[in-house]
Amino acid sequence: QVQLVESGGGLVQPGGSLGLSCAASKNIFSIYAMGWYRQAPGKQRELVADFTRGGNTNYADSVKGRFTISRDNVKNTVYLQMNSLKPDDTAVYYCNAVNIVTGAVYWGQGTQVTVSS
Repeated sequence: QVQLVESGGGLVQPGGSLGLSCAASKNIFSIYAMGWYRQAPGKQRELVADFTRGGNTNYADSVKGRFTISRDNVKNTVYLQMNSLKPDDTAVYYCNAVNIVTGAVYWGQGTQVTVSS
């Protein structure tokens, strides 16, 4: 069982920045693919950014050049730095972990990001 705890959401003005963190309950990076998803009101949950099995990063077209996913293997934490935020980025952001061996999927509780003036 893996527990994921997100933090760092909040209210920010358009053009501003926010950083999200996702702390995993144990060292999982070696067998889990990690990523960030978001869900806006009335819309389906969508991928924002993740690490591929090869360790490379992958971004949704809508956030390329503005968001950066990173991780700290010692702290078992994945980060999402969000710059040049737009109102369309408003959503609940979820951390995601997928066991690449068993296929088990884990989600964090979600953190609200609101971009508004």
